[in-house]
Formats: sequence, structure tokens, C-alpha cells
Amino acid sequence: MKHLAVALTCGEPAGIGPELAVAARQALGASVPLFWIGDPRHLPAETAIALIEDPDQAINVPDGTLPVLAHTFASPATPGTPRPEHAKDVIAVIERAVTLVQSGRASAVCTAPIHKKALQDGAGFAFPGHTEFLAHLAGVERVVMMLASPLLRVVPVTIHIAIAKVPKALTPALLEQTLRITAAGLRQDFGLSSPRIAVAGLNPHAGEAGVMGREEIELITPVLNKLRSEGMLISGPASADTMFHARARAAYDVAVCMYHDQALIPIKTLDFDGGVNVTLGLPFVRTSPDHGTAFDIASKGIARPDSLIAALRMAAEMAAARQS
Repeated sequence: MKHLAVALTCGEPAGIGPELAVAARQALGASVPLFWIGDPRHLPAETAIALIEDPDQAINVPDGTLPVLAHTFASPATPGTPRPEHAKDVIAVIERAVTLVQSGRASAVCTAPIHKKALQDGAGFAFPGHTEFLAHLAGVERVVMMLASPLLRVVPVTIHIAIAKVPKALTPALLEQTLRITAAGLRQDFGLSSPRIAVAGLNPHAGEAGVMGREEIELITPVLNKLRSEGMLISGPASADTMFHARARAAYDVAVCMYHDQALIPIKTLDFDGGVNVTLGLPFVRTSPDHGTAFDIASKGIARPDSLIAALRMAAEMAAARQS
């Protein structure tokens, strides 16, 4: 079996992405072959790099050196201050990484954080974020965001919308698609032949038999029953406040929640630095650290690489699971 490296995109050059790439490479060494795509001028001074022309060369680069597939930007970067002229190249790097993984020259894509406003201002970026752009590049209509760590995996059915809009956005079709993509992703990318899915209710106490809301009765339960009849291992809808203690977590492989904070508060409480953003439903593996560009601490040497390290490691593990 051919060993391929993970393609790590540079993300926003003015953020913490470049320095974390160096720290992650130093921490992981040969355990996760990777290469960084970006402008070498944006890396911290004194970084030991090896310029490569082909991803295959990354496998043989010494552990203490960062393999770099160079992509020249319009100008150097200023930590903490994004530049509009960098936007088109940030986007081009993502496109380049996707092309490499789709052509079989990289094992997976791991994306460093981008700054969406900078991309909109500098290049008219028309997507809400990385996930939607990657789905567009892959020609996939629907993908699912999962946050994962060794302690918990969570999937929000609705994501970046106001709480007031959640009940209307939460449809049977959306819930069913989310559950199907989640189950398929756990089988394909995590090697779970019969994934156990716990589903949260929308309302307090999962509606308490309709007293606190009827979405559980009229919307969620019919979808769960349909998928159970097909053999999927699904529990719920459950009261969200009882789903995330240690004993409850031992009974499922992923928790599917109805809205953003219902899913993300538990995982960020349990493992703030180790959470990984995973996109399920793509024809290739994609992970990302679960943090932003952190302009306020860029280049200060205090940004923690834990989430990027976990994201790179998970990308390699998921790619291996797909191959096997």
C-alpha cells in the first residue's frame, strides 16, 4: 500500500495557522506524514523547511523539518492583520489541496483556520465557510459537520443560525439526511460497522410528552422510527441534559443534536483543546482544528497546537480506515 502524506493548508497567513503547523510537525514527527501548502515567507523565522515539488517527497523529509509545497502569495504576512490581497491565494491553496487528494497524491486534507471576512473583502468569497466551499469543490450537495475527540463525537443538525430559526429549519428531510450521512461516515472513516447514534430532543426534557413542545413527537420520533426499521442503531430523542455524563457517553458512538450549542458546549467543556472538526459526506477525508485564526495572539508563541495535532492525526487515521 502506498503511503501518502496529509495536505495541510496554510489558512489565514496573519493568524496562528503558520506557527501551529511548525509546532504540529515537531510534535508528530514521522508518525503522521504531512506537507504544508503556503508561502514560506509566512512561516515563523528560523523554521527548518524542506521545499518539495511533489507530495511524495514529504515522506522522506527529516522529522524536525517541515515539508513545504510552496505557493507564492502577493506579499509577506503581518501577524494579526489580514491583507485583502492574500484572499485569492488562501482560496487557491484550498483548491490545490483538494485537487491533490482527489488525484490520489495526498491521503487527506487538513485545513488551518481561515478568516471569512478577509476572504469576502479580498476575493468576494461566496461561501459561509470552509465546509460549504469544500462541498462545492467536491460537487456534493449535502455534508455534515462533526466535532470529535477521544471523549465525545457530536453532530449538530442545524449549525450557524439563530436559535429562533431552528424549529423552522429542522425538517424531517434534514434530520434524516444528517443521520444517514453520520452513520455512513462512522462506518467509512472510523471503522464502526454498526455505529450507535444517540439523538437529542429539541426541547427541554425532550418535550416531556408534548408539554414543552411537540417537535419530538411530530418530527423527530417518526424519522428515528423509520431508520430503526432499516436496522440503524438509534436511541432517542433524549433530554439533552442527561446525554453527556460519562455513563451516558459509553452507550453511543455519536450524539446528534438539534442545534449548534447543544452539540458544541458538551465537547468544548470536555475537551476544549483536543476537539477536531470533521466533514462527513465528502469523497475525501477532511479535518480541521476546532479554533479560529486568533489574530490577538498570532506570533506571540502562546497558541496551543493540540487541536491541530489531533486534526492531523485523525485525518491520517480516517484515511487509513477508508483504504482498509
